[in-house]
Amino acid sequence: MGLGGSILLIAVGAILAFATDWDIDGANVNLIGVILMAAGLLGVAAFTSIYKRRRAVVPQATVVEDRHQNPL
Repeated sequence: MGLGGSILLIAVGAILAFATDWDIDGANVNLIGVILMAAGLLGVAAFTSIYKRRRAVVPQATVVEDRHQNPL
């Protein structure tokens, strides 16, 4: 799941948890919204963890060339 999908889960979960007053037999819409928000937050955390690992800066050794010729 990418960053966009995670943000979408958070948005849909917030709408279900805070902006609706639906009553569905056998399901708690507020709880479903909170679960979707938690899943979205986990997705954001996983994405940033993987992205940080991919963007790690690896120091590179500098190469110094000796251009002087030794007369023999």
